[in-house]
Amino acid sequence: MTTDPRQLVEVLTARGETIATAESLTGGQLAALFTSVPGASACFLGGVVSYATAVKASLLSVSESVIDKHGVVSAECAGAMASGARTLLGATYGVATTGVAGPDRQEDKPVGLVWVAVAGPEGVQARMLDLEGDRATIQAGSCRGALSVLDGMLRMEDSGLG
Repeated sequence: MTTDPRQLVEVLTARGETIATAESLTGGQLAALFTSVPGASACFLGGVVSYATAVKASLLSVSESVIDKHGVVSAECAGAMASGARTLLGATYGVATTGVAGPDRQEDKPVGLVWVAVAGPEGVQARMLDLEGDRATIQAGSCRGALSVLDGMLRMEDSGLG
């Protein structure tokens, strides 16, 4: 599995596919990883930093029922964010990050609990991450986790298992 944005940009570009991001705790860092790659404009369409819950609902169409029942730090919210970014920006794939970077718990969830998700043509995959460290370390780990889920989905679709 790769977490190298260069490799992912190359694969997406070669396939003629596009990517959009929906970020909460990473605050745009995932989008910055993609756009740091020369030629990323061939596949990266844009992103939404939905730090506030209201933005998750209004821009990314995360339903109030998902927020009320599962919270914003959940697989369901991460999946809805990824799907929302994919729809909003018309991308082949949407990638989302949501979680607790600290210093305090959120929704009674511990610092370092993160959900990342990818929505694509074959469905949605979410993964929970249990990260340790300071805010910056948790944010960087969240980005790596999101890239890893994207890579896994692309590989699964290439193998015909998607």
